[in-house]
Amino acid sequence: MRVQATNCASSFEVTTDGVGVVGHAGAALLRELADRLGLTTALDWRQVGRRRRHPDAAVLRDLAVMLADGGDCLSDLAVLRDQPALFGPVASTPTAWRVIERAGQDPDGLARLRAARAHARARAWAADGDPDVELLIIDADATLVLAQTDAKEGAAGTYKHTFGFAPLLAYLDRGQAPGEPLAGLLRPGNASPGAAGDLMELVDLALAQLPADERPVLVRSDSAGGSTRLAWHLRERGIGFTLGMQIDAHVREAILAQPEPAWTPAVEPDGQLRPGAEVCELTGWIDLHTWPPGTRLLCRREDAHPGAQLRFTDHDGHRFQVFLTDQADPDLARLELRHRQRARVEDRIRAAKATGLANLPFDLLRRNAVWLELVLAAQDLTCWTQALLLNGALAVAEPKTLRYRLLHVAARIVRHARRLILRLQASWPWAVELACAFARLRALPLRC
Repeated sequence: MRVQATNCASSFEVTTDGVGVVGHAGAALLRELADRLGLTTALDWRQVGRRRRHPDAAVLRDLAVMLADGGDCLSDLAVLRDQPALFGPVASTPTAWRVIERAGQDPDGLARLRAARAHARARAWAADGDPDVELLIIDADATLVLAQTDAKEGAAGTYKHTFGFAPLLAYLDRGQAPGEPLAGLLRPGNASPGAAGDLMELVDLALAQLPADERPVLVRSDSAGGSTRLAWHLRERGIGFTLGMQIDAHVREAILAQPEPAWTPAVEPDGQLRPGAEVCELTGWIDLHTWPPGTRLLCRREDAHPGAQLRFTDHDGHRFQVFLTDQADPDLARLELRHRQRARVEDRIRAAKATGLANLPFDLLRRNAVWLELVLAAQDLTCWTQALLLNGALAVAEPKTLRYRLLHVAARIVRHARRLILRLQASWPWAVELACAFARLRALPLRC
């Protein structure tokens, strides 16, 4: 058999005489949003010393924009710096490093970063960016961030036999839309996922991020957060809870003692029955006297997925999940659905790792703690952009999709009649959406 070789002839020439062409044009949307929401101004706390060419607030803002745009280290700030026609003067990598160090050395540095985010969040919510829900739900969860060297302060062995860090994160659930980051705590890799003191601090930081609001608040967590200390802390603050619980021998015995009529079919978010899943209440079967009054214990059983490895707590092909809640709602299926939707926080954490969290680039813990706050600020900007400026599929898009369609778009900058014009490619499928997003941004009732 003979194969005829084909040569693909180049159909274009390559030159270096282009003028006014910029990339990552959509990142300018995030930068302008940070200014208009007052995030940049709020980051401008007083610094001792001479007046700097690159104010710390502008550098911190540009780092957050860079992370939202897909960067994961300080040198990626060159994406903005190499395009002065669009982004103006941007700090060098050494300058950005010094800003991170100053924020880390400042005893109030993290607190001021968090206060700036809270200030911008209040303005974003006031501009109709708040979640349209009757109940504000905060999801708390731990994750692991790997490190390749023990030269990083705080890096340690983890419970999964890896090496790195174990930060705690809290997100506001916004349904199918991207979750809004509220708080984060950077911890050594050997920190316990269920450390009650850390979870209490995380919840307090998350509550401080919420604008003044009369809506009730509920905190969700998996079994790592199932502690009486956390439950009583939430009760003292007037916050509801739905917390996972480990299944021990007593709980398993109570589950197996339930008659078949005690099980209620579980439901999907659209109200349809969830195949092979039921829920029942175990309150009264387990001693809960150490928990806040009104605490209830619920259990979900579900058919194991084909090929799933059953555990010792499983029985008769069913898998069980138990959780505690102080909600008085008599609808067991609705309570179980609300707790099950806690799994959405896994997507929020995955998006954080795609926004710079997967790489903690510094050697000292204080610098990486500042980096974590900037990752949360980058997610803030992405969330507010989608809530305030975008519609349809783009309003719920993953970071990778959003970058490809909007943030990394190329454009041409031209000057005409004393105006600076950013001309998007007419044939780009999402050019109109990006142009409309800029128009909505400039129509917001906000001041720079």
